[in-house]
Amino acid sequence: MTAPRNSRTPATAAELRQAGLRATAARVALLQTVREGNHLDAEALAAGVRERVGHVSLQAVYDALHALTAARLVRRIEPPGSPARFEGRVGDNHHHVLCRSCGALADVDCAVGDAPCLTASDDHGFAIDEAEVIYRGLCPDCSTSSSSTAP
Repeated sequence: MTAPRNSRTPATAAELRQAGLRATAARVALLQTVREGNHLDAEALAAGVRERVGHVSLQAVYDALHALTAARLVRRIEPPGSPARFEGRVGDNHHHVLCRSCGALADVDCAVGDAPCLTASDDHGFAIDEAEVIYRGLCPDCSTSSSSTAP
């Protein structure tokens, strides 16, 4: 079943075209799903696209995610030990916090200053414009459950 047309669809399609991409129904649905989701992996995104436009293959979703990431409309996050996740918050060089137990992932704004938010001890001559940090620990739910099960 095809979901009703979202009022943001024309704006999303225009944004895709402005980035040099074809504004197919699947790409529009994918970009909207990424932006409405919370650090979803490709399989969860594919399910969201299917709810909006019907059948779409997982490979088509991966291909579209690659194109959206290359166009900087979507950001790919690669937490160690888990599948890549995607978000629509781009261009602000924020960071992430990852729960070691359940895999919950949340945004963390830059600690200080403008991008890249961190200064490398040796930039090796690179003009650094971005830094990626993943803080790790236990989320509130996992912290509570682990302390309640401790002897």
